[in-house]
Amino acid sequence: MNVMVADTSVLIDLERGSLLERCFSLPFRFTVPDLLYRRELASRDEGPEFGESLLSLGLKVEELEEAEVRRAVSYQRGNTSLSLPDSFALALAASRRWMLLTGDGALRTLAMTLNVVCHGVLWLLDQIFEAGVSSPGELASGLRAIRDHPRCRLPQNEVQDRLRLYSTC
Repeated sequence: MNVMVADTSVLIDLERGSLLERCFSLPFRFTVPDLLYRRELASRDEGPEFGESLLSLGLKVEELEEAEVRRAVSYQRGNTSLSLPDSFALALAASRRWMLLTGDGALRTLAMTLNVVCHGVLWLLDQIFEAGVSSPGELASGLRAIRDHPRCRLPQNEVQDRLRLYSTC
């Protein structure tokens, strides 16, 4: 089973699109570093329910080893646009040769220079579509909800391509 290390932005986008459950039905194991979980998922402004719901869906929380923590800190020091939780996610993915799921451009760029396989929300939607675990209508509705959020950073041309695809099925 492929292991995917997720950053917070991907999980929040999937929540906005009501697609988290569909995502967790894919043949992947989703994980986050413990620091990211504590700082960004278990302690969101809305309360701890988001983090708890992710755990109930199957999200795994991984503790980094000492060398991985040092690696994460060096990533963050070398690229100040990265948050420490994102640096932890990258260190976990890089050291264990797992895939990274992120919507953050700086994190994606650094991951690619380190030869870490990296994907985002649209790739996950493609996986959901190909696996048939969601109807095209549900995918279209979820993608519209993600796209319409003011903090959406998805490439609009790719969003439109998928919306067209989902409407023809």
